[in-house]
This record gives sequence, C-alpha cells and structure tokens, in this order.
Amino acid sequence: MTLRFMATAAGAALTLLSAAAPAGAEQPSLDTYRQLKLFGDVLERVRVDYVDEVTDEELIKEAIRGMLTSLDPHSSYLDRDELKDVQEQTRGEFGGLGIQVTMQDGLVQVIAPIDDTPAARAGLQSGDLIAGIEGETVQGLTLNQAVDRLKGKVGTEVTITVLRGDEEPFDVTLVRAIITVASVRHRIEGRIGYIRITQFNDQSTEGLEEAIEEIEEELGDTLIGYVLDLRNNPGGLLDQAISVTDAFLEQGEIVSTRGRNSDDMTRYNARPGDLTGGKPIVVLINDGSASASEIVSGALKDHRRAILMGTRSFGKGSVQTIVPLPGHGAMRLTTARYYTPSGVSIQATGIEPDIEVALATIEPLDVGELRHEEDLRGSLENPQEEEADETPAAADGGEVSDDSKPEEPADGSSEPTEDYQLSRALDLLRGLALFDERAGVVEN
Repeated sequence: MTLRFMATAAGAALTLLSAAAPAGAEQPSLDTYRQLKLFGDVLERVRVDYVDEVTDEELIKEAIRGMLTSLDPHSSYLDRDELKDVQEQTRGEFGGLGIQVTMQDGLVQVIAPIDDTPAARAGLQSGDLIAGIEGETVQGLTLNQAVDRLKGKVGTEVTITVLRGDEEPFDVTLVRAIITVASVRHRIEGRIGYIRITQFNDQSTEGLEEAIEEIEEELGDTLIGYVLDLRNNPGGLLDQAISVTDAFLEQGEIVSTRGRNSDDMTRYNARPGDLTGGKPIVVLINDGSASASEIVSGALKDHRRAILMGTRSFGKGSVQTIVPLPGHGAMRLTTARYYTPSGVSIQATGIEPDIEVALATIEPLDVGELRHEEDLRGSLENPQEEEADETPAAADGGEVSDDSKPEEPADGSSEPTEDYQLSRALDLLRGLALFDERAGVVEN
C-alpha cells in the first residue's frame, strides 16, 4: 500500500489508510467514555432545544471540524467535495482563484498566489490578509468555511477585502476560473538556465527533467549554471519535493520525518545521479516559500549544493496525511514534523538564505552628464582604438543578452518590473563562472 503525504501550507495528498485505530494505539480510558457521554448529552440538547432545526449530520460534521482545527492550522475535516478539490490540486488542475491560504489571527492569510491565476493577475501578495468576503467578515469562520465562500462557479465574481501592512483596507474583485498549474517553467538567461517551480504536484519532477534537458540542448557547453526559483511556492507533495531534490544530489539524506513516537522516523536519501552534472545552482526563496519548497532548499543548503538567496522562508515544518473516512470524506491530520539533513526543524523559524536579498525596485539616478578622460582637452589617443572590436561582448563571455529587460514578477503582480532578486542571482552565477574561467578550471 503506497502512502503519499503532502508538505504544503494548505493541503495534503491522498493516503490510503484505514479509519480504524492503528495497532498499538492506546485504548480509550474510562474517562474517555465519560467525555464521549458528555458530547452525546450536548448533541442531544442542541438537537432538541436549539432555536433552529439542525440535523445530527450537520452537528457532528462541525464538531469534527472544530476538533481538528483546534489542533493546528493545517489539520481539518474534508467533506466529499473538499476531498475532490484536494485530489484535483495534486493533479495540477482545479477551479478557484489561485491562492494558497491559511488562518492567521482569525483572518485568512495568503501564503502565495499561483502564477497566471486570477489572484496573481489581481496583484495579491504573500502575507495579505483576507478580512472579508462579499462584504461579510471572515472572523468566526474556519479555514474550510472561508475557502468554501471563495469558491464558486467558473466565470462568477467574488469581492474580497484585503489588509496589507499599514495600508488602508481595500477591495479586490476576482473572477473564478479553472486553475491549470504549469508546475515547472524555464527559460534561458544568457548562459544560465532559469527554472521556476510554482508548486509541487504530480507533474513537478517530470517537468524539471524536461526543463534541464531542453536547457542543456540549447546552451550545450556554454551553460554555466542554474537559478532554481522557489519564491511563493506554497509546497505540495512530499514525494515530489524529494525527487526534485534528488535530481541535484549524488548522495546523502534529503529529509527525515519524525512522528510522535521516538521510533516513528523515516529518512529519505538521494540516489546517485546529478542531472545538472554538478553545475552551480542559486535557489531563490522568500516568505511565500513553504513546506515542500523548504525541504528542497534546506537539503540543497545543508549539502552545500546550492547558494540560497532571497529572504527567510515561511517556516512550515509539518507533514499532513489525508485519512479517508469511508462514506464521509476524509480528515487531514498533521502526523509528523520534517527535519533538514542537518537535523534542524524549520517549524516556525524557516530557512535563512545564505545571501539575504530583499524584494526591491531599481531606479537609475539622474546624475547628469559625466566626464571621462577622453573628454579632457588634449587627452592622448588610445593607439589600439582602431583595432578594438566594435561588437559588444556579453559580461559572462557568451552571447549578448539583455537581462535587464522587464521580468514577470514572482510576487504575482500584473505589472512587469525588473526582478531585482533574480538579477542578483544571475550576477552571482556569472561572477562564479568568470572567476573559474580566469582560474582556468573550466573545461573547454
């Protein structure tokens, strides 16, 4: 029986487990039966005396929701429709707005918008708080209840009230759509391969392998390294995070998961074979990089296989298992914490980048016309000027590439702007390549 886990800020993959108590579990005590009797008494009183008629099914379902959501922000009850939504998300296509969310102080917090979705195009950002839906507050709602109100028929509109930092609350109207997630995207930046993973679903490892193959085919021996962009990646399937990490490692532990019992620990190790041939890697992370993306970045950092750049990650270090409840949907239960190869839990602390680079915009300063040596009266001529090659050479020694062109921002905003963090990553790789070439360590 194959077990699949989800390492994400808002979901879990299907795990085929029995709803019955596992072998070796503690047997209910007499006090437990007394508490269950109390529950039955309250259920009966509400069913009989509450001002409006409520079915036993509704009462029990909401009681289960309350029990699970009181444990931690990621455990919850899923009815049949919600379970279907989770399964669709892991396959890479679902209906909705395109945001990964959690609860924060009674409000819905945006973990990350998904690229090319209504939420991303509307400019929602990691850390935004959704305070209202269609003019009604979300205070008092569970996460599932809030998500239910955000969902609806494809093509219909929903207006949300957003809190962002010190700004005044503002409304955003979104049009619900079928969300098709292209898990992996790639392009060429000069002599560098840029790979972005938006979330970890069933398509991630296959997409990564295809991206590396196509980049190598296009650049050949001129390839100097890779940028792996995990910014605003809210997580996903644990097995995909492991296999993506394995693609860059020759050996060593990738991640370990530890449950409540000391002997309940599983280690996942890399298999021989680095798909990039040991090329330098810069991994971009930010506060929207959560769970599965933290597994990848943490492992590559601990093994010194990559340089991490950006800002501190989200800090979700727990693993959820979906336990089907025959005839009633499923429950999503936090069953383990995960640890990086160095034995560190990132729960509520996150992954710190090797080089911190905050999200920023660059503005050229108007300093007027500057003078140079050749502007001085009577300056000597350069005897080699006529021999100089007028063809501009790329700074990294390859083909000329305009890497200052506006990029599609990773924060999901719709207006193109120069990606400062990506520019720093590209500069770092070019600098490493230039140093190696001058030291004569690059094979030609």
